[in-house]
Amino acid sequence: MLAFISSCSVASPRFWVKTCLSAAAAVGLATALGTAPAAAQGPVLKPDTMAARVAACTACHGEQGRAGSDGYYPRLAGKPQEYLYHQLLNFRDDRRQYRPMSHLLAGLPDDYLREIAAYFADQHVPYPAAVRPEVSTAILEAGRKLAQDGDAARGLPACAACHGASLGGLLPGVPGLLGLPRDYIGAQIGSWKNGLRRAAEPDCMADVAAKLTPADISALAAWLSSRPVPASYAAEPADSLKLPAECGSQARR
Repeated sequence: MLAFISSCSVASPRFWVKTCLSAAAAVGLATALGTAPAAAQGPVLKPDTMAARVAACTACHGEQGRAGSDGYYPRLAGKPQEYLYHQLLNFRDDRRQYRPMSHLLAGLPDDYLREIAAYFADQHVPYPAAVRPEVSTAILEAGRKLAQDGDAARGLPACAACHGASLGGLLPGVPGLLGLPRDYIGAQIGSWKNGLRRAAEPDCMADVAAKLTPADISALAAWLSSRPVPASYAAEPADSLKLPAECGSQARR
C-alpha cells in the first residue's frame, strides 16, 4: 500500500494527485479485504513516470490497461489516442455517465488528458482468447449480419462501415470492437440508446443505437465478443473510409 502511494509523484500535475490517492485508498481497502486485483499487487512503480501517474486507471483497467478481470472495465491498451482522449473528455464533462470516472477526472486539464490517452494508446499487449457465448447460431448470425451488412430497410449502417472491415477501428477516433466482453458491449450500446452515454455532436453512435432493438443489441454483443482478435488487428488509417454519416468523434479537438 505504501509503495502504491509513493508512486504518486509530487511531480505529477496537482489535479492528478487526488486521483492517485483515491486509487491507493481503494487498493488498500481491497487488500485488507483480501480482494485486491492482481494488477494492484504487481511490481512497485517508479515515481514520476506515466505508469505511476495512471495507477488510478490500471487499478481497475488492469496492468497497462489490458482490461479488468471482471468483464466490466474495458481494455484501454492500444486503442486510438484520439478515441481515448475523447472518452476522458466525455467523462470529465458529463457526456458519459460513470461517477467514479467523473470524480477522478474532475479538474484535469485537456493537455494532461492527452498525455494519459497517449500512454495507453502506446501499450500493445496480447488480447485474451475469445469466448463463444451460450446463444443460438441464429442469434450469432443476426449479430454478424448487423455488424457486417447493417439493415438498409431500417437505415442502420453496418458496424464495419465506421469501424473498418476488420472491426479494428478508424483513426483518429473510432475504436475497435473486438476483444471486448459481451456484457460491456451490450451495456455501452444500451447507454447510448438510453442517453447515458453521449459523444461530441453530431453523435452518430447515438443515432445508430436509437434504431437498435434489445434483440439487436444482444445479438451484436454476442457475435462481436465471440470473434477472435487477429494478429494484424489495428485501426485503419484516417480518411481510408467514407463514413455513412458525419461523426463528431472524428473531429480533432
